[in-house]
Amino acid sequence: MTVKIAPSVLSSDFSRLGEELAAVERAGGDWVHIDIMDGHFVPNITFGPSVVKAMRPHTKLPFDVHLMIEPADPFIAAFAEAGADVISVHKEGGPHIHRSLQVIRSLGKKAGVVLNPGTDVGGLEYMLNEIDLVLVMTVNPGFGGQAFIPAVVEKVKKVKALIGDRPIHIEIDGGVSTANAGLLARAGADVLVAGTSVFKGGTEADYRRNIQALRDSL
Repeated sequence: MTVKIAPSVLSSDFSRLGEELAAVERAGGDWVHIDIMDGHFVPNITFGPSVVKAMRPHTKLPFDVHLMIEPADPFIAAFAEAGADVISVHKEGGPHIHRSLQVIRSLGKKAGVVLNPGTDVGGLEYMLNEIDLVLVMTVNPGFGGQAFIPAVVEKVKKVKALIGDRPIHIEIDGGVSTANAGLLARAGADVLVAGTSVFKGGTEADYRRNIQALRDSL
């Protein structure tokens, strides 16, 4: 299993977003994870579609857009148009998660469903034909740099069991480090979002070392 590393721009230098995107691509990142927060669904505000559109020319890496907003449906098309390749929505981000996933796919994008630490995997089996990714939060959404919640590893195993052999990614977001990356991969994860653990140091050489350290820990 090839595990993808998705640097999270939430931990980057916002004053140099274009440079940071180009740097993590050269440093070996596989996807770019973009956290969209609205100050309502989560207690923080980050980017809108216009910022995502401005980021798009600076890297060829897939944009993995995580909508921590409620309601999500009115903004899906705008983020798709802005350059998202994968769009993930929370089960709690609207009244009809199944319909939200159908909308994302109808726009030609890969669709993901997000499970918060306190959200059970129940009901996931009824969405498997509409999703390309399950994003399992290993911290509570809203802030970068939080401590990893170890109990969520068992949830990852449950998600993997539900997915079986289907071509659906299991992505982990929150507190990913060299200390737990291997554990998560063995539980079934194949995309690891890494913010602080990639961007610490602040230079492209640091990013390259940090990404390689994560790969070496798998």
